[in-house]
Parts: sequence; C-alpha cells; structure tokens
Amino acid sequence: MNIRILAVGDVVGESGLDFLRRRLPALRREQGAHFTVVCGENAASDGLLPAQAEAIFAAGADVITMGNHTWDKRQIVTYLEENPYILRPANYPDRAPGRGWGVFDGPQGLRIRVVDLIGRVEMNPNFDNPFTKMDGILKADRADLTLVDFHAEATSEKGAMAWYLDGRAQALWGTHTHVPTADCQVLPQGLGFVTDLGLTGPSQSVIGVKPEQAINRFLGGLPQRFQPAPGPCRMGAVLFEIDAAAKRCVDVRRVDPA
Repeated sequence: MNIRILAVGDVVGESGLDFLRRRLPALRREQGAHFTVVCGENAASDGLLPAQAEAIFAAGADVITMGNHTWDKRQIVTYLEENPYILRPANYPDRAPGRGWGVFDGPQGLRIRVVDLIGRVEMNPNFDNPFTKMDGILKADRADLTLVDFHAEATSEKGAMAWYLDGRAQALWGTHTHVPTADCQVLPQGLGFVTDLGLTGPSQSVIGVKPEQAINRFLGGLPQRFQPAPGPCRMGAVLFEIDAAAKRCVDVRRVDPA
C-alpha cells in the first residue's frame, strides 16, 4: 500500500491560519492524503495559542510541529503537555515541557513516527545535537514509517540530515525559512526530501511580514515587532508518496495551492 503524507509549511498570522482553514480540507481530498503534518509555530506571528492549534487540527492536521518560536506564547505550555499530537523540537533540553516525537496511528494499522527537530547552525548552538538525538529516537520505540520536520536555517544542515537518515526514515522536510524550495527528490535508499516547504500565509511579503518592516531592519531603523503582511495568501505544501511495504518514498512533489 502506498501512503500519501502531506506536509504543510509554517502558518503565519491569522491570515495564514484562515487560508489554511479554507484550503487544507480540499487539498487533502484532491491529493488523497492519508496523514497531514502542519508547522504551526507562527500562527500567532511569533508562537501559537491553544485556540489556534485547535483550528489547525479542525482544518485537517493530524500532527502539529513547532520550532524556535515554541515558547513565545506561554499559554501553549500546558497544551503541549496535555496534547500528544503537538510536538516541540525533540533536541530541546529534556526538562522542556511537551514532547519532541510521537508514534501515531495511520491507515491500515500503520504506526507513523513523527519527529520534530531544530537546527543549530545560525540558530541556538546550545540545543542538543539533532543528529545524535535522532539516533536515540530511532532506537526508542517501534514504528513502520518515520517522518521528520527539521526546523533549521541552513540548507546545508537540512541536506546533511536527509543524507544521514536515508534508509532509516522515509521523509524529511525543512521548515523555518518560509521560502519554498524546488529540490523535491528521493535519495538512493528511499528517503523523500525537500529543503523547505515555504510558508502558509501572506504572499506579498518578506517571509510573511510587512515588507516595510523588513526594509527598516536592514536600513538600521529602530526595532519593531514584526506584523504579518496584508493581502493574498499562499500555502507551502509537499506531498510524499511512500511504499509502506518497502518502507521507501517513491515520489515527492510540490502541491502548493494559491
């Protein structure tokens, strides 16, 4: 049986959340997706509120992943502890609330492991090493398929992780940069990979925020709290088709709706 996994990039602001609500149900049907993972850490611009998480689940997400803005809205802390279907990066310190991976029920009784990792290059070098952390996770419990959201800045770190896990996981996608990449591929031992899904949010923006605010930053202006840009939205989404029996990805393609 081939399993279709839909991965959706960082939801940015209320406009991105509204676009997700309107477009994700139809996209799941159109693509025949069996399991959907959504990166939700920017739904409140910086961070995620519990009500927004519930809206993402209601739109069709099976699992929500987070990233470097996990703790920006402290209201999410208790929610992370209580809801096993929302993940924060697994290589945060062990004492951090919540969990970094889970094994979830998929179609035909399949057990699907989803792992959320965060990179260290150009981010916080004090996070645990995501490569060695992943080694431990793969030994920790049994699953039929493994999917990884690698929330990282450096394209090289994402690519290296994909090759490191080729043959041990079935899909890895990057999040965080909010820029969709065109390098969908299946590596030699069957791991499907794309460097970054892109964002789900304002299309006429600088990585989701008002262009004038980004320009102000690069001109050395006074710091401002970034705000999502107005106007039309887009969704960054990639579909992974996995041969569950062979435990190999057989196809990766962008399915970005506008």
